[in-house]
Amino acid sequence: MDQLFIAGRGFSSRLLVGTGKYRDFAATRAAIEASGAQIVTVAIRRTNIGQDPKQPNLLEVLDPARYVILPNTAGCYSAEEAVRTLRLARELLDGQALVKLEVLGDASSLFPNMPETLKAAKTLVQEGFQVMVYCADDPIQAKMLEDMGCAAVMPLASLIGSGMGIVNPWNLSLIIRNAQVPVLVDAGVGTASDAALAMELGCDGVLMNSAIALAQEPVWMASAMKKAVEAGREAYLAGRMPKKFYHADPSSPTTGLMECVKK
Repeated sequence: MDQLFIAGRGFSSRLLVGTGKYRDFAATRAAIEASGAQIVTVAIRRTNIGQDPKQPNLLEVLDPARYVILPNTAGCYSAEEAVRTLRLARELLDGQALVKLEVLGDASSLFPNMPETLKAAKTLVQEGFQVMVYCADDPIQAKMLEDMGCAAVMPLASLIGSGMGIVNPWNLSLIIRNAQVPVLVDAGVGTASDAALAMELGCDGVLMNSAIALAQEPVWMASAMKKAVEAGREAYLAGRMPKKFYHADPSSPTTGLMECVKK
């Protein structure tokens, strides 16, 4: 499959995965290995990657030499909080610039607070961060984030953890059509067909956590998601046949047919 490029770096996998909600670190590692993902996102406010030397460190399970550890600001509800969190992450990850920004509006829906997201993105870009940003499926605000210098825009498919799939494919298509940076669906994917649809629409990648971690068999689901993203991408590149309403079109030739002779 063709590579995904983010901030000038190429990746062979277009599936990005999170590390939350697994029963333990061993389950996390097994699912991530099955997913084939190369970028793994970590909630800095919820997961220890060195900030607490007394607690188990996720980086002892997920080798930073093998994976790009993408710090995110899950649990942040203001621009100030998010910026402070990612400054800490940069220190913990030896100056890594690539980060995932999310600023939430409320604890029940986890819908993005776009005014605070835009504010945080502006500050982070000015400080040299390469910002992948979780955002509403709003084509105007997605373009604003791109013009601001974000490395990728990540509109939600539906609410975080809902598993509802893509509820507004038209808005998503508008964002994809207008973007000059990668567009990755983030949040709401529930099963493999959701991931395939996102890729068929033209998304450059898919990020997910709950869909794998909360599956009855996370490793199997991780493998299914890997295949779905690959199949969806190939279908997009192949170009589907046009839809034809109220008009059948036989798949076999209609000329040169053998005559049926009645005996």
